Amino acid sequence: MVGPKETSPRSFQLYRTVILLILALPTFAWAALGGDEGSVQADQARMGASVRITRTATHAVHELQAPGGQVIREYVSPSGTVFGVAWQGASKPDLKQLLGDHFDEVQQAMQRRGVRRGPAVINEPGVVFEMGGHMRAFAGRAYLPQLMPSGVQADAIR
Repeated sequence: MVGPKETSPRSFQLYRTVILLILALPTFAWAALGGDEGSVQADQARMGASVRITRTATHAVHELQAPGGQVIREYVSPSGTVFGVAWQGASKPDLKQLLGDHFDEVQQAMQRRGVRRGPAVINEPGVVFEMGGHMRAFAGRAYLPQLMPSGVQADAIR
């Protein structure tokens, strides 16, 4: 009769090492749409980007410029909430990271509208998303109309 396969101490040790390495990997909190301003520094570190902050009476813009030329702007309300993001560069950014909890909503709206190629424009009650471009020249923006500070127009997110 054949019994269960014995696990060697060496394979157990390898398995345990792999699990510990996975748990030890750093995680990054992006300043996702609707998220907190405090995570913008994590974005900067992850991208290896320089950051420039511009403050107005109604909001702050954190502009991150990556060494490869990609630029991401995160628009932050006085309360510290990211109400808009915009990007431009040779490649598309990680939209799941940038859109945060709103990624699935945008993705579902794109599927419903059949957006496959060309510019994508989603104008849902809770989120506005626009993206277009071509190889080596992508740009887009997303914002949450309900979180935009008074006096800020959608055109400011670019």
